[in-house]
Amino acid sequence: MTAHPAYAPLTDRQIQILGAWATVAEEERMGVRLSDDEAWDVLASSHTGVFTSLRADGFPVSLPVWFVVADREVWISGAASTYKFRRVRRDNRVSFLVESGLKWSELRAVQFTGRAVLESAPDWARVDTLFDAKYRDFRTPRPDMPASARARYDAARALLRLRPDGDLLTWDNARLEGQ
Repeated sequence: MTAHPAYAPLTDRQIQILGAWATVAEEERMGVRLSDDEAWDVLASSHTGVFTSLRADGFPVSLPVWFVVADREVWISGAASTYKFRRVRRDNRVSFLVESGLKWSELRAVQFTGRAVLESAPDWARVDTLFDAKYRDFRTPRPDMPASARARYDAARALLRLRPDGDLLTWDNARLEGQ
């Protein structure tokens, strides 16, 4: 009795092809995704993020923001009267994105959705230390700011803490080099 063709032993060529296929499949599983630690490192080292909150009519508003990473959260500080804080008071669902790269092979990003917590009593000394360490060299000195900008920054401040509600969506196309 002969074996059914579907169950016949594999030829050497079939084994070679399957071995190559298994290697490709393994590389694809590794793919462009970042580990959680790598993703948080990318977030922490990024200069500007894109913060998205929801208007009252449900449409999203995306804004570039300066931010810091602390305790696996993204912190955004600013004048408490700005619309981004007003929108979060009404609906705390948010999204956050950082990206980099000019060429396709350089594209890298981390994105998450989550909930923003408007901190009621922030540790402003810690917040200011983190923001100063990251942005000191990029800020305009207060005396060089227009009076209206100084007044806005001297007003009451608020702190948003963004917490991911699930896995971070990540990719780093540089990982595909040589595959």
